[in-house]
Amino acid sequence: MVENKQLWDSALNEIELGVSRANFSTWFKNTCIIRQEDGVVSLGVPNAFVKDWLYNKYHKVILKSLREYSQSVRSLEYVVSKEQIKTKDDAAHAVFKPSGVGELPLNDLYIDKNDNLNPRYTFSSFIIGSFNDLAHAAAQAIIKNPGVVYNPFFIHGGTGLGKTHLIQAVGNYIKEENSNKKIHYITSEKFSIDYITSLQNNKINDFKEKYRDYDVLIMDDIQFLSNKNKTQEELFHLFNSLYENNKQIIFSSDQHPNFIPGLEERLKSRFSAGMIVDIAHPEYESRLAILRQKLNQRNFTLSDEVLEYIASLLNGNIRELEGVLNSIICQSQLKNKVLFIDEIKSLIKNSARPKKTVSMKEVIKIVAGFYDIEEFIIYEKTRRKEIVKPRQVAMYLLREDFNISYPTIGQKLGGRDHTTVMHSCEKIKNALKNDNLLSQEIEQLRAMI
Repeated sequence: MVENKQLWDSALNEIELGVSRANFSTWFKNTCIIRQEDGVVSLGVPNAFVKDWLYNKYHKVILKSLREYSQSVRSLEYVVSKEQIKTKDDAAHAVFKPSGVGELPLNDLYIDKNDNLNPRYTFSSFIIGSFNDLAHAAAQAIIKNPGVVYNPFFIHGGTGLGKTHLIQAVGNYIKEENSNKKIHYITSEKFSIDYITSLQNNKINDFKEKYRDYDVLIMDDIQFLSNKNKTQEELFHLFNSLYENNKQIIFSSDQHPNFIPGLEERLKSRFSAGMIVDIAHPEYESRLAILRQKLNQRNFTLSDEVLEYIASLLNGNIRELEGVLNSIICQSQLKNKVLFIDEIKSLIKNSARPKKTVSMKEVIKIVAGFYDIEEFIIYEKTRRKEIVKPRQVAMYLLREDFNISYPTIGQKLGGRDHTTVMHSCEKIKNALKNDNLLSQEIEQLRAMI
């Protein structure tokens, strides 16, 4: 049998080739094989969070690498142990948990198998900002009168922006307030699989009865029903049955239903009968609030300087912000200390999705091309309607996505006063709450930029 240290060193060399440097440093540092018994390898890890992460994300990779160097390995288990720090780099150190560094809670991830609702998705943990306030207000109206107000309710927006959180928060609230109501959350993919399985097993009537019996049906990622004509037809009939009986129907998608290819017109019409609202990317102030709330949930503290740095650097989605915080917390646990700003900057540089470097001129050029106007006209002081909108959109993107100051934007765009820029940004921001076409245009421009 290969010695523990030799086996793990060999496996680590193999693993390192297949993962990023940041992930390797984050998740595999301070790990070692504690023992090998009857083909079972016990891998020592520093804490429960790392244990859970390695099992869920890298278990197959680790097991495969171990078997490359020892065919006697049959299975792998993870053990939270202090032994793993006794490596050549850390033999003289003892393990301690610094003040304010808490492990990520795992018990709040369990899903209720009866309704598929995740208990951690509640209104109390939902951050409200200008990017999602309309969707939140609509959800609040629904929970007061399910099946009557905004039925159906359709939320759309990019990935990682909190759509699933909000629609499940509706379900969790109604579940808590009305224990007699039957609530069910499901993805469109799972719905399609259930439908196909029922057909194959000649249990289509059971399928229909089950779904028609729900008082609140929440269906996520409706875009995956694209071109699935039979499933769409079944959803159409289910929709009609639920709607006619004043049962609440909630959908989510990564885009407005009118832009989902291969979606039947009759479904688009049904979706439009209620409330369709989008969730945009969070602006700087909302990103800062999200970071603070996530830290509070983790019982973890970071300085305002660090939070402001993260919020200004990352202009993506909520999931990306949470991922960076997870990395910071885990690194703090592994190093047994709170990280300083320079260490955090280095960590984010290695693990976060890099922001594309784009000049102001390039942004304006892209916006001008999108609206089919000459680039130079945006700089001119004209009030023509076909020019004002592209100019205001350009100002909005420069402010929200690149955090450029109002005076700088005004100076670059024809020497305008900063108050003019502020007014333009606010006008676009307010228009996005009700103008679905403008929301689509902004998202397409962001993708082009």
